[in-house]
Amino acid sequence: MSPARQTTMDRPPIGLALPLEEPEPVPGCDECAMLARQRVEARRTGDLSRVSDCNVLMRAHHPPRRKRRR
Repeated sequence: MSPARQTTMDRPPIGLALPLEEPEPVPGCDECAMLARQRVEARRTGDLSRVSDCNVLMRAHHPPRRKRRR
């Protein structure tokens, strides 16, 4: 007789969050404007990986300000 084969997971399923909204370019920022143009072109050509890269770079370029602790 062969050993019993496990058909269930040992751990709970992984929960994934919804994707983040696309960042808006900061007015007057040349780098944000360049990334926004690249993102539009990447989406037009179907390069969704590059779209994601542009979003990451734009978020990292202007990180949100944290509230100060008191």
